Amino acid sequence: MAYVHVAHDCIVGNHTVFANAATLAGHVIIEDYVILSGFSGVFQACRVGKHSFVCMGAVVDKDVPPCVKVSGYYAKPFGLNTIGMKRRGFAEDTVLNLRRAYKIIYRKGLTIKKALEQLELMIVECPEIQMFVDFIKGSERGIIR
Repeated sequence: MAYVHVAHDCIVGNHTVFANAATLAGHVIIEDYVILSGFSGVFQACRVGKHSFVCMGAVVDKDVPPCVKVSGYYAKPFGLNTIGMKRRGFAEDTVLNLRRAYKIIYRKGLTIKKALEQLELMIVECPEIQMFVDFIKGSERGIIR
């Protein structure tokens, strides 16, 4: 759309949507099926995980895990992108398990290390949780919390 800016050395995945004036600084990675709403911005060297949703005017200064919805200046997590996941055919059981994983990361007050330990136990029940674990372990800037 109009006035979208993608700076140098960015990687943009497939099936992404950039609304008006969405902006990426340099070295940003946007994974598949991400939606950047109008006037949102992503700081240099941040990563936005697949199926994530960045609300209007949000400024992303850390990595956004997969399927997470963020909003605000500076962006904070506001649940999962459940509408996007349903549109892409995620099973209800999968969405429920990803909600449980989200609560472990964001609502229990655990350190990242402790949250990852709990998530790794859930992978057997829901393999999609592996994408959370891999993303968080691979984060260089840290995740939005």
